[in-house]
Amino acid sequence: MTETSPGPAESGRSRALLVLLIGACVIGVGPILVRLSDVGPVAAGFWRLTFALPLLAILLQRSEGRFAGFTPISLLAGLAFALDLGFWHYGIAFTSVAKATVLSNLTPIVVTAAAWIFLKQKPRPLFLLAVGLAVAGAWIMAMARDAGFAGRSPVLGDALSTATAFWYALYFLAVSAARKTMGATRLMFWSSLTGAPILFLTALGLHEHLTPASLTGWAACIGLGVMHVAGQGSIAWALGRLPAATASVTVLVQPVVAALLGWSIFGEIFGPFQALGGAIALCGVVLAQWSARPKA
Repeated sequence: MTETSPGPAESGRSRALLVLLIGACVIGVGPILVRLSDVGPVAAGFWRLTFALPLLAILLQRSEGRFAGFTPISLLAGLAFALDLGFWHYGIAFTSVAKATVLSNLTPIVVTAAAWIFLKQKPRPLFLLAVGLAVAGAWIMAMARDAGFAGRSPVLGDALSTATAFWYALYFLAVSAARKTMGATRLMFWSSLTGAPILFLTALGLHEHLTPASLTGWAACIGLGVMHVAGQGSIAWALGRLPAATASVTVLVQPVVAALLGWSIFGEIFGPFQALGGAIALCGVVLAQWSARPKA
């Protein structure tokens, strides 16, 4: 029997999956930087996009040599992401890092349902099982919390974090559609340029503290910008090569990273039940990728 090497399509898919996983792990640092930023929750989102814009402008100039290419779909992506950041950051402020990240990443359910209903992309039964496993693992992590680290207002924080899943799903679908005609860097630049003023005006309207009072706060805000370019940029690039539903399941590695960082930095409990939930979520991610592989 002659051994065959993977074809170009399978090789490209593997590369996209690797980039997606790296991006999801980088984004997992976000909740930690938000807490260290020393500004209001929405203001942290504003600084994230603002500090990302110069880096994105340089990358766009190098790759395309121009700043044209604004489209309505990039406006929708920017609006959805601004809402995602605002709801998510307030969720982080009121509940634990692990729960805020887990609940906001219930996105796979919304994305899979939308792709099924509106795009006629019927998922395989094994993929639905994988989504169920990943979400179940995320829920186990969310429920396995210590009362001393529940947050200032857990119910409100949980509600805001859950609503984030819908905005993130809209962002996923918008980016997936936009990537058919736009490069990842151009899309990231215009969506960030759209979202930044929205977040700034919202922070002003909520009378948030806008500027960090310490060097640590400024470093965290700059770190958010770098993280946005590296993490969200990687996800946007991979969405041009992977189905939105499959990618949305894969980014569930993010809550595991955030929970581990919350445990190591803020002392949030990462006990056996959270470890079990993280393992189940990761099994669901692996199964989703395996079930979504093209048939020979």
